[in-house]
Amino acid sequence: MKKLYWKKVLVFGLLAGLSLSGLTACGQEKAVNSSKSGTDGVRVVKIAHPQAYPPYDFVDGDGASDGYEVAVLKAIDELLPQYEFQFVGTSQDDVLIGVESGKYDLGVKGVWWTAARSETYVFPEHYIGSSTIGITIRSEDVQKVTNLEEFAEYSGKLVPIAPQNAQYNVVENYNKNHPDKQINLIAADQFDNADAYQWVLEGRYDAYFDIRTTFEANVVSESGEYHQYEDQLSYVIYEAIPTWPLFNINNQELADAYDKAWEELDTNGTLEELAQQYFGYSLFEYVPEGYQKGDEL
Repeated sequence: MKKLYWKKVLVFGLLAGLSLSGLTACGQEKAVNSSKSGTDGVRVVKIAHPQAYPPYDFVDGDGASDGYEVAVLKAIDELLPQYEFQFVGTSQDDVLIGVESGKYDLGVKGVWWTAARSETYVFPEHYIGSSTIGITIRSEDVQKVTNLEEFAEYSGKLVPIAPQNAQYNVVENYNKNHPDKQINLIAADQFDNADAYQWVLEGRYDAYFDIRTTFEANVVSESGEYHQYEDQLSYVIYEAIPTWPLFNINNQELADAYDKAWEELDTNGTLEELAQQYFGYSLFEYVPEGYQKGDEL
């Protein structure tokens, strides 16, 4: 049985870089040039990450790479003297395209594992973090809806999700595993639905399948577009989906080195400390017990 509960959460540095999406190439160059030189036979590893995807990855006001995933990789770099990591802030699309083409050795951007991606990139054995998912509901319903099963019994009226969105697969698999407690899964035409929160508030739908950091940015944060409705909207956690670094297909040896260093960071508590620093909560508590790479979302 998955552990589920609802609560409103505080933002811990979530918006530290939201205004940085327009950083110039100068800022990117600064982030690269501030990296180590890679002399004495040490291999330079180029790592791509989004410029403005806090708290996972971002470029700060001084042009330096920051964020949870960047911090984990910097800690891993300290354990791998044979490599010198250089970080490049770029666009979301360039992370994927650049790693695939070999422009970058690896990339991070809160990526979920999919079978299709596993044919294009090398996934290590150990994930780097997670993305907590669940549903945004009206606060008046929090006593009736504390998990997805109760939501299905309450109404199951979920804001439509685009089939190409990985969240669609999560709900689809939930329905497959709960034949007697189905959620009404409707395919949307668009990937992003800017009206989702409004539709829930108006009662057109009773829940929006949401990512926790998105809820925090839009509702909990004082600068969020829907912050005025903070008392009217609440978040119910379903589970956490692991997020992974993507390695170029020719970088299996680098991925193996990452795994070895990851295990040390896990043992000494560094991963949990960084999660608390950047998110204010554990990223691993709600990952399904026994999860392995390749499990269905």
